[in-house]
Amino acid sequence: MSSTALSEAEALVRCEEVLQHLEGISFVAQRDARAALPSLEGADVKTRLYWLEAARDLFFHDREAGKAFMRRTPDLVALWPDVQCWTEQALAFREWVNSWYALDGYLAQAGRIYAEWGEAGERGWYEAGLRWCARSIEDGRTYFEADYARLADGEGLAGIEALMAPAERLYDARRLTLETYLPGALVARNVVGTPGLEPWARRGADLMQSGRSRGEAYFRLANEEGLRYLLDELPGYRPRQHSRFLQMLLLAWFDELIPLADSDWRPGKGPPMMLCDGRSLLMPAVLEDRDEAIVAALHTAAHLRFDTYAREEIEALFEARGMTHPPLDDDQRMTWRPLFAEYGERLFRFQVLFDLCEDIRVDCRLGARVPGYFSRLARLLDRAETPDGAAGHFHAFACAQLRALVEGEGLDDRLRALTADDARLLDAYTAAAALFADPSFPELGMAERDLAYPPAHGLNTGPAVYPRPRYEVLHDAPHADAYAANKATRERQREDQPQQAPGQRQDDPDADINLPRENTSGSGGRIGAGIPMPAKHISGRGATREAPPGGIPYPEWDYREQRYLHDWARVHESRLTETAAKRAGRILEAHAGVLKRLRAALEMQRPTRPAPQRRQPDGDELDMEATVAYVTEKRAGLSPEGMIYRRRAAQHRDTAVLLLADLSTSIMARHPGGQGKVIDRIRSGLILFSEAITSLGDHYAICGFASKHHDNVNYYVVKDFAEPADGELNARLAALSGRLASRMGAAIRHSVKRFAGVDAHHRLLLMLTDGRPADYDDGGDPRYLNDDTRMAMKEARDAGIHPFCITLDPRGGEYLPAIFGPGHFTLIDRVDELPARLPEIYLRLRR
Repeated sequence: MSSTALSEAEALVRCEEVLQHLEGISFVAQRDARAALPSLEGADVKTRLYWLEAARDLFFHDREAGKAFMRRTPDLVALWPDVQCWTEQALAFREWVNSWYALDGYLAQAGRIYAEWGEAGERGWYEAGLRWCARSIEDGRTYFEADYARLADGEGLAGIEALMAPAERLYDARRLTLETYLPGALVARNVVGTPGLEPWARRGADLMQSGRSRGEAYFRLANEEGLRYLLDELPGYRPRQHSRFLQMLLLAWFDELIPLADSDWRPGKGPPMMLCDGRSLLMPAVLEDRDEAIVAALHTAAHLRFDTYAREEIEALFEARGMTHPPLDDDQRMTWRPLFAEYGERLFRFQVLFDLCEDIRVDCRLGARVPGYFSRLARLLDRAETPDGAAGHFHAFACAQLRALVEGEGLDDRLRALTADDARLLDAYTAAAALFADPSFPELGMAERDLAYPPAHGLNTGPAVYPRPRYEVLHDAPHADAYAANKATRERQREDQPQQAPGQRQDDPDADINLPRENTSGSGGRIGAGIPMPAKHISGRGATREAPPGGIPYPEWDYREQRYLHDWARVHESRLTETAAKRAGRILEAHAGVLKRLRAALEMQRPTRPAPQRRQPDGDELDMEATVAYVTEKRAGLSPEGMIYRRRAAQHRDTAVLLLADLSTSIMARHPGGQGKVIDRIRSGLILFSEAITSLGDHYAICGFASKHHDNVNYYVVKDFAEPADGELNARLAALSGRLASRMGAAIRHSVKRFAGVDAHHRLLLMLTDGRPADYDDGGDPRYLNDDTRMAMKEARDAGIHPFCITLDPRGGEYLPAIFGPGHFTLIDRVDELPARLPEIYLRLRR
């Protein structure tokens, strides 16, 4: 008998029977059921029975589901009195195994959604979630556990539907999970808006066609492609594009050429803020406008000027806290975290207060030194919006104190000592401790911390920092000029070399580029990771060194400033004269079988049937079309050429190829299998390549490159287009060795220039490498030379040259699509296959 057909008395008896049944099965179940029943007193007895039966059935289906249903009931019924409606919806989750996480997410939010959007809005949200459960219960869980307000973004159910529409299509077409799609989509919508979600999702779908892991990384914003798409769409002021202006501004006010670098900020990682590591200013990709960028740059640099990161000040602070000295990491950077350890889980509350106090100390001096700083800061404070929650309390207090500082009155008494001329970092710490004791400041978590800072201010004690001398020691020493520190840094950079294994040297044919060889033994010598890391204090174009004379200048693309650096790279061309004839003979002997198969394949590419050639001055027969045209023009009184014959002759494909080999240090690494080195396979591959092309009769050249800084890109000609191929060529190829780093963009541009004197219809630039582009002065920014190489590839295609990359780097699939484009590279993940596959790849490309 259904509960609706029962009388009230029968329903009461039935309720007690269900409770006793639950008690017999589980004490916890009946306890939770009895605890929830008082919240249902407003419902009639039949509704309470329906609820009890649903709780029992859910508990039988999944114990956790039943407990979640009963424990969520008091909160849910308070917001949504229609018990029967949401109970019916909850019962639908019995269709899936392990659905209790999704059910719990539904129960936690259904009442609030009903109260805010009404029954129709709640049902739309619920039915969309059930569709995801039907696809995958994990995706259903992701949907129901996601904060509905964040999904809606102020647009109600329509906002959720617009957000989910691309996700549904991606799941149906590519089986992309909602767990993968949703975090990146929420960030993308904040950047590009709801209308921009469709093209963003289409881009990700296209990437999934070229590789599932690549596409998923795009949606998670875990690779450069995903981040670049959003960064390019971000509105606002881009500090990197104005870095020269900002650097000159800082030089004018602080007498110091402060390096500017990119921070690791990205969309979805809180508000953008400028940081400092004790040496460089770390700039986000975008700030709101020019005023904020100027104030942020001046304020952050002022922490250097007024000794926030001075070793003497930091050591005094640590000593006052009972620590002998600040601990340093492997890079000799100091972390602030031990200072905050005594505050335990409340450390973020203290950190924000400490940063605020130090900001007051620094801004007080900065305002007196830089005219207009306070007026710009006041404009930012006028438009600042106070965030919600605990962060809002800190934000409002910080803005109020900065405004008091600007206006000269109203500063909190606990902060007045920071305006004294002799105030130090330790005084800021003491003032922060006094504020920390104030219970009016709420507790603060890491997720809220970044929202607590006022405009153009940020974490002073966030990243690890390089302690430095006090400002007056750097700048006011006897006989020191305003740029003494920068000059000292440049002198150190002149001698700086990548980290090397002690005692190892390499003999390089260029006397000016001998340096200790990189340690390529063990795991450190793996393919794709053999290029030495640049010195950490190199600051881009701020570094100066003794440049080698001469060289052919080429531009270089700087993605940070979105422009070419005119004549920035210099290529020094030379010929390799070293030979190893015996080694060449051994290579040919070892690969005799491979060479035999290649020559058989070459015969198939030779033209076997003569092709007709029309309009010839002589030949085997008349070209009727040309003859008719000749007679017609003759009768018209013209003087046509007598090109009226046709003949047949074998035609060769008009092809020219330049193989450009990356000769960086990493090719000297041990073979992954332990037999010899990677360079041994490269030598074999180049020799077989040369033999194959010589048999075909195609025009070809073989060159290599290595670099040491932007003005010393060495370009080695092994064989030019006009040179004959002979035994001497194989001997030179057998003598190749690795050296230095790999600045690809300049080498590619020089290779394009070498094609200028080659008359061929089909021109191919074949590049052989074992890792991403890198150099000693790239500042540790992999994107810089990646983007320059990408632009060099575009220039090659614009010149009518087809570039194609062959890589030995197992991770090449992560970055090569962005540089060369899909279909323009191939990965040889087994080095032993290179000798045979290199000529085969060329034969496939020339068809």
